Amino acid sequence: MTVETIASRDNPRLKRLRRLVADGAAYRRDGRVWIEGDHLCGAMLARGRQPETVVCTQAGLAWVGAQQAAGRLDRQVAVWEVTDALMAWISPLESPPAVAFLAPLGAPAAITAGLPTVVLDRLQDPGNVGSILRSAAAFGFRQVLALRGTVALWAPKVLRAGMGAHFALQLVEGAQASALAGLGVPLLATSSHQGEFLHAARLPWPCAWLLGHEGQGVSPDLMAQAGLVVRIAQPGGEESLNVAAAAAICLHASAVAAMGCASRR
Repeated sequence: MTVETIASRDNPRLKRLRRLVADGAAYRRDGRVWIEGDHLCGAMLARGRQPETVVCTQAGLAWVGAQQAAGRLDRQVAVWEVTDALMAWISPLESPPAVAFLAPLGAPAAITAGLPTVVLDRLQDPGNVGSILRSAAAFGFRQVLALRGTVALWAPKVLRAGMGAHFALQLVEGAQASALAGLGVPLLATSSHQGEFLHAARLPWPCAWLLGHEGQGVSPDLMAQAGLVVRIAQPGGEESLNVAAAAAICLHASAVAAMGCASRR
């Protein structure tokens, strides 16, 4: 492989890279995202996507070579070798990775009608959002629509919590609530105090689940658009569930319903 060694913080490319990494929403302006660690980088390659640049320490060169040898990483992709200290300077992680990708974001995705979808309404916690993306990918949802006010989907903390789910989903950011009309599937929402119980409900497939702000829930305007409102049985008596936990339960229920629909065909 052809490797360029960069040994100084004064390198203008590393300075630009550090600014990009430090600002979780800078990818929207730059059109590129920072992917850290061999797990996330491997997940990206497994989906047939290529980085613009590989940034690695000496310890990461063996992994890069193995990906090239296996045909997963294009040999034409630039490889920058940096010292451990420089990787620690770039990365926000307490334990910096041996390898990372600088990857093109691509053109903004448009909403695709008819897909099983998750709609995020002003969610703020990166861990919650990443966990929801992971559940969405695991349970057969193919599109995630983030309404305005939702945390940046490609922010580093969301990426880490998503564990590679980003590369299995069509992600649409910054949408208006009016865009939901273009989904073309039934809208479902949860409530802590109304609606039929999830385990007894007849769930449509495909569908779109509305998941709301951690403190305020789904906005009243969106809730009014839901064709079905359900609640999750909580025999332990807690007032409500964390939104990521509720999402996992609801999306799994939809996946089970979808398998039942398929078996009846």
